[in-house]
Amino acid sequence: MIHPLSDVQSSKIGADTNIWQFCVVLPDAVIGKNCNICSHCFIENDVIIGDNVTIKCGVQIWDGIRIEDNVFIGPNVTFCNDKYPKSKNKNFKIESVIIKRGASIGANSTILPGVTIGENSLIAAGSIVTKDVPPNTVYKIPISPNIRKNCSK
Repeated sequence: MIHPLSDVQSSKIGADTNIWQFCVVLPDAVIGKNCNICSHCFIENDVIIGDNVTIKCGVQIWDGIRIEDNVFIGPNVTFCNDKYPKSKNKNFKIESVIIKRGASIGANSTILPGVTIGENSLIAAGSIVTKDVPPNTVYKIPISPNIRKNCSK
């Protein structure tokens, strides 16, 4: 199902994939079968998304991003593909981000360029991922004792 209020320009979309309202999918994007792309998402051209992937609302998938099968991307996750962004720079170098099979990325996480997130890894909500995450890893933000103490009041 492609919602009539989305702008899906790609014909490379697998069976039983749902793309909800206010999404934009550019012509060369590849999306597998049985995916759920929630509202307000943008998917650029040089993107490959595997099967059984869920991408929640407010996510932009930029050129060079690869998402393997059975991945969950939480709401408002931010991907970056350029380490040194600069306005109107036509010569920037795209650095891929690879999300391996079965990984889950929590809401509002930021994934920096050149990072690979390993199979079945879990990225906690609000994380900033600056380097590769090994397979089967729970990646979470360490909370200082002072913050923990103040939050429990």
